[in-house]
Amino acid sequence: MSDPANDAYVNIIGSLNVLQCAVEHDVERLIFASSSAVYSKPQNLPMDENHPKMPESVYGVSKLSVENFIRLYSNTYGIKHKIFRYGNVFGPRQNPHGEAGVVAIFTGQFIRGEQPTIFGDGSKTRDYIFVSDIVAANIASLGDVGDNDTYNLARGIGVSDFEIFDAVRGASDSSMQPRYAPVRPGEAMHVVLDSSKAQQILSWKPKVALSDGILQVVDHYRRTN
Repeated sequence: MSDPANDAYVNIIGSLNVLQCAVEHDVERLIFASSSAVYSKPQNLPMDENHPKMPESVYGVSKLSVENFIRLYSNTYGIKHKIFRYGNVFGPRQNPHGEAGVVAIFTGQFIRGEQPTIFGDGSKTRDYIFVSDIVAANIASLGDVGDNDTYNLARGIGVSDFEIFDAVRGASDSSMQPRYAPVRPGEAMHVVLDSSKAQQILSWKPKVALSDGILQVVDHYRRTN
């Protein structure tokens, strides 16, 4: 949110570069990693793919813009596409020092003995999905089933910031309490996605439970730190 021009340059211009190369080299199909950040404040939960789009962040605006460019290029040049709107993806090797990826961030802080910060009162909810489930969805989409359409990918379960904090704390064998700070601009209060369309058309289903995924993340950082 503090540098929207850089966000647009990386996400929008970068994606346009990919699309132009796809046209020049006769690429048959493109799979785009979009985000639940394209949606407006929830009018209902869970949100399906037809939920109104009105992003609350620069990141969401950039993702929605690229979705529209992909549809334009698909209609104009015949490139087949699938657009995936991810929930909150987490897993081993996620950067614990960035501003996104709260499971990795909390894990890194607990392992280093630092007090984690929850932005808001801990009641914000997100829909978490383990990275291997995202990989499985992408592999299932390499063929022509479900082309030229958009799919949510998530578990369909809202988990609060404090619940995530508590789960990572337990997996890290810590008793540390959180620090609370004001909600950051551009953050939605609640996100829960309806992924039934992907399950029906792509024969995909998330398999990794949140607790199991968190244990894998904690184990990874313990072994690499």
